[in-house]
Amino acid sequence: MTLTGRFVRLEPLSFAHLDDLCAVGLDPDLWRWIPSSVSTREDMRGYIETALREREAGVSLPFAVIHGERARAIGSTRYGNINLANRRLEIGWTWYGREFQRSPVNTECKLLLLAHAFETLGLVRVEFKTDALNEKSRNALLRIGAMQEGVFRKHVICQSGRIRDTVYFSILDSEWPEKKRALEARLGR
Repeated sequence: MTLTGRFVRLEPLSFAHLDDLCAVGLDPDLWRWIPSSVSTREDMRGYIETALREREAGVSLPFAVIHGERARAIGSTRYGNINLANRRLEIGWTWYGREFQRSPVNTECKLLLLAHAFETLGLVRVEFKTDALNEKSRNALLRIGAMQEGVFRKHVICQSGRIRDTVYFSILDSEWPEKKRALEARLGR
C-alpha cells in the first residue's frame, strides 16, 4: 500500500531505503526520546529488520516517507499495535531528518495516515504516544488535533536505563471530519 500526497509519498519500508535513511537518520538528536537509539548504519538496518518482522507478524505496517521534490526517503512512520477487532491502531515510530521537521511533511503524513485509517479501514480510534519529556512531539500531536488522554507512569525502560513516562493521545472517528478540515487548511497555507 502506498499513500500519496502533494509533499510526500508513504511507501512500504524496505532495505532499499537504508542508504537514504542513514543519510538523514543517524542524527543522535532524532533518537533522544526513543527507547532505543539508532546511531550507526547497522542500527538502522536493525531498525528496518524489526519493522519488517512486525509487518510479517501483522502487528505493524511501516512506511518510508519519500519527499516529493527530492524523491528520496527522509524518514519513517508506521501503523502499529494494529487491533482490527477493536477497530483501532496507533500511528507512531515517526521520525524525519532535521531539515524536514516543522514543515508540511508531518502534517501531510498524518493526514494521509488518518484518512486511510478512518475512511478506508473504518477504524473508530487512532492512538499516538510519546515520551512525557518530549515537548516537541507533544506539541506536534496537539497541532494535528490529537487529544491528550493521560500519562502511563514508568511505562518503558529505555536502552539508556531511564524509565520513561508515556503520554497517550487519540483521535476518534467522530472527531475526524473536523480534524481533517483543519489539517487540509494547514496544508493549504
